[in-house]
Amino acid sequence: MPHLKNRALSAALLGATLLAGAAAFTSPALAQEAPQRAPEIATGYAAKAGWSAQKYMVAAANPLAADAGYQMLKRGGSAVDAAIATQLVLTLVEPQSSGIGGGAFLMYADAKQIQAFDGRETAPASADEHLFQDADGKPVSRETGVIGGRSVGAPGVLRMLELAHRQHGKLPWAALFGPAIKLAEGGFAVSPRLNALLSWDKYLVRDPVAAAYFFDADKRPWPVGHVLKNPALAQTLHEIAKGGADAFYTGRIARDIVAKVAGHARNPGKLSLADIAGYQAKVRAPICSDYKAWTVCGMPPPSSGGIAIAQMLGMLENKNLAAYPPQNGSYGAEAIHLFSEAGRLAYADRNRYVADTDFVPLPGRGVDALLDKGYLAQRAALIGERSMGRAKHGTPPGMTVAWGADSETARPSTSHLVAVDGFGGAVSMTTSVEDAFGSRQMVDGFLLNNQLTDFSFESADADGPVANRVQAGKRPRSAMSPTLVFDKGTRKLLLATGSPGGSAIINYVAKVLVGTLDWGLDVQQAISLPNLGSRNGPTELEAGRVAPEVVAALRARGHEVRETEQNSGLQGIMRRRTAAGEHWFGGADPRREGAVRGD
Repeated sequence: MPHLKNRALSAALLGATLLAGAAAFTSPALAQEAPQRAPEIATGYAAKAGWSAQKYMVAAANPLAADAGYQMLKRGGSAVDAAIATQLVLTLVEPQSSGIGGGAFLMYADAKQIQAFDGRETAPASADEHLFQDADGKPVSRETGVIGGRSVGAPGVLRMLELAHRQHGKLPWAALFGPAIKLAEGGFAVSPRLNALLSWDKYLVRDPVAAAYFFDADKRPWPVGHVLKNPALAQTLHEIAKGGADAFYTGRIARDIVAKVAGHARNPGKLSLADIAGYQAKVRAPICSDYKAWTVCGMPPPSSGGIAIAQMLGMLENKNLAAYPPQNGSYGAEAIHLFSEAGRLAYADRNRYVADTDFVPLPGRGVDALLDKGYLAQRAALIGERSMGRAKHGTPPGMTVAWGADSETARPSTSHLVAVDGFGGAVSMTTSVEDAFGSRQMVDGFLLNNQLTDFSFESADADGPVANRVQAGKRPRSAMSPTLVFDKGTRKLLLATGSPGGSAIINYVAKVLVGTLDWGLDVQQAISLPNLGSRNGPTELEAGRVAPEVVAALRARGHEVRETEQNSGLQGIMRRRTAAGEHWFGGADPRREGAVRGD
């Protein structure tokens, strides 16, 4: 058994989280909510206290997945080894969120380097900017875009993990597949969250392969606790364990994927064997910027997360958000006002400028222009006493190109994991199939992504071409924000965090950064804080978590407040210093089934 010590939250914070709804993950009412409410429906809230460990630690969205990563760490594996084993089990036990049929971004750091691994899916070579438009050039409906073969991009997660393993793995590749294969062959208990999502989704049952696996003969989802076996996935994993990622990208599995995508009766796709075989994972330069006493590093494009979070922090540094800490587990009006206004400004730039920089340059001097201290100070100066409602995009230094406004429908169904090993290595990885259950196409035991719907359905407007339009071989823009934070002086890792949640990921992760860095909370307390922010629209608050008088004060300042379920899935590991020395402290989102394991 791992040596873990649960740590109690402060009484005030714990009381607030319990009042917010410590319901189990089984609410039938929530299972019937409209899919537009969140990429994955909310399925309850269960307060968590956090976990401590001395040597190594892994946090993931499902206890079985966290345990798989822990097994690798205990055997002397690296953080990358743990991440791979964790992802493989997530493919099985949390198929609505991620898997080997999707893509991922991974931030890695050790004493020598910080790297950003890009495993984002790519558009087929035969795709163009009209992929999600009808014969008249009008965008198709979201349902038409998502469901079927049209939305499937070349999966990237296995190529990315193989690349990271070649550089930083310590255990043999095949050994990392053991826990997932054992669970696929022997079975695992259907969790409350998986059951709730199966009950809510109306599309998955239309796929015969998925229907035969996830549902009984009467097309009812398997109940909580039902032991579900996946021999098809076990066979797939056996082949990849033996043959490496090539077994996925160049053999039987690739042929099966292409046949599935092309064979959809109503909405076939363009993905080819050449698209899959030619997929390449990339190592990119991370987005690192200083924030007060820390250096915050995140993903570069095609993710927008690293830039947007750095912009928010850069603006908030001018506004002294640290002076407005939460009280009794929630916020006052000034903290929400400052955080959401900074978000409006960052999302305005994100929606206008950020896309796959292999195809579309960033404005001006690139990343440096968008993070220029003077530029961010000018943007922060736009934050006044009243809400600006909707912010305009800025004009970064050196900008000479005009771009159109994006119309992406990004609603990723996603997962996040973090790991630290006993050798000084750390991983923060966000992984996704996009919508809940992806394209609702199942093949060889796993689900295929619908990641291409992260492109803009519109290709141009009066201002010019949309940066995030579909192009052959291009990677759709993402909001995934795996983040690593370092002490600026010692360069030691302080925090690894990230979240699922569609375009709201940026706000979720920024909340944890502000909570830990500015307000001095531990990572579990920061994760458990109410979600908040603006994506350059309404001010979005987690339902039932902010006092009515605070909401009234925000409305009096011009905020259009929308209180909804905000279904984050944050994970985090932080280094804590006490009189007895340093140790790791991990947190998991009370809104999902996540857990932390370590020694």
